[in-house]
Amino acid sequence: MRPRVGHIQFLNCLPLYYGLVKNQQILLDIDLNKGTPTELNQRLIEGELDISPISCVEYARHAKELLLIPDLTVSADGPVNSIYLVSKVPVRELDGKRVALTNTSATSINLLKIILVQKYDLNCEYFVSPPDLSAMLLEAEAALLIGDHALRAVYQKPPGLFFYDLGLEWKDYTGCKMVYAVWAVRKEFAQDKPELVRNVYEAFLSSMQFSLDNLGDIVKDAARWESYSEEFLTKYFRGLEFSFDDGHKKGLRTFYEYLAAKNMLAYAPQLDFFEVK
Repeated sequence: MRPRVGHIQFLNCLPLYYGLVKNQQILLDIDLNKGTPTELNQRLIEGELDISPISCVEYARHAKELLLIPDLTVSADGPVNSIYLVSKVPVRELDGKRVALTNTSATSINLLKIILVQKYDLNCEYFVSPPDLSAMLLEAEAALLIGDHALRAVYQKPPGLFFYDLGLEWKDYTGCKMVYAVWAVRKEFAQDKPELVRNVYEAFLSSMQFSLDNLGDIVKDAARWESYSEEFLTKYFRGLEFSFDDGHKKGLRTFYEYLAAKNMLAYAPQLDFFEVK
């Protein structure tokens, strides 16, 4: 059987999949399923996928059913450049105001709430909305956007709006890296098919290294189909991190501790990894 593997359809994951696309033989060995972070979260949890990126909040909620894949995340050490609070007013003026939250992310929603409460001591009214900035700001004073929707907004930078990069806000407040998504495998699949999991792991590591070695080609290919300059995309991709070192683990544990302290998680889970060797 071919492992059912999730693929986030955002530019921030392109470097992890670019090498797979260039190596068609690898793609023949996996069943690649595209979707938004929210869609892939649900499909992995419900057993419709075997291995997938999953938001770190959803991993925490289902840690007993999953194992983390080593060395793979979507992270940033400071600005992430694709997760923004876009506001009509300076952030400190949002107390008691309505904030629209994108319906495409769990981690970013919780990260925003931690930042607004812990860093700025704000009590806001939240509601979930499709990620359309104009529509969101018709009903709210500020809006949370992630991924390609956030990239388009910051690239166009409509006048009169304030942009707050949540990666930078987190780094400024905690001094930690921020992990937005992890890769996980369902425990029963890892137990039944460990060699297939290792094959997928090695394929992604190889793809990531290929992409890091060929970032210029990725930028050129992406710029052909997207409305961004090569300079903008280069800065964006260089700001992302995809590894899972001790700094990422510390940042992730810190995030979980904040969420648990605010009763946004039942508890801060252990980071349990699939053994690749």
